[in-house]
Amino acid sequence: MSRIQPLRAPYPTAVRQRMESLLPPGMAAPELFRTVARNEGLFVHLVDSGWLGPTGLLDRRVLPRQLRELLILRTCVAARNDYEWQLHVTTIAAAMGLSDPQIDDTRSPVPDASLWAPAELAAMALVDALVPGLDVGDALFARLREHFDEPTLIEMTQIVGLYAGVAMLVALARPDADRYERPRAMDKVKQADRPDSVRGVAAA
Repeated sequence: MSRIQPLRAPYPTAVRQRMESLLPPGMAAPELFRTVARNEGLFVHLVDSGWLGPTGLLDRRVLPRQLRELLILRTCVAARNDYEWQLHVTTIAAAMGLSDPQIDDTRSPVPDASLWAPAELAAMALVDALVPGLDVGDALFARLREHFDEPTLIEMTQIVGLYAGVAMLVALARPDADRYERPRAMDKVKQADRPDSVRGVAAA
């Protein structure tokens, strides 16, 4: 049972309007959304400011969607946040372009290199360095710069930090698992067939 009880319908008008802007028609609101909505002012601010949108936190549409979702899932794993991992996997991970083998591989301590472009492997290494250790060594930084420019790395790190924060909220509230059915993702994509936008943002 959730330690902080989520807000239950009927929602206050301000909350209902923001939920409708985030969710497809007929979709039940995630437990965590309803938990945050217990602080109505914060929930309204997150949505109105653009910090929280239909694809999650801080989606400015500047990262390739597959890369962004990969960062989120790997951060959930590194932060031991199974709730948020399951929420993304059962709602948008496949729609963001990740295949079923890739989604499952985000849980692997050592990712399967045959599933990922070199830029994506470097991105997962960034998460693995940041979340438990808060440290990015020189060798990893050099590896990342082979694939990403510095503004992109700043954006990526902000995403990782935000979802590490989500793990803290989940640890506090302990929301019940959402009852969504995992959709079927697209077939496995070989890294050689993936577009440049998936391989990474060119270093500058």
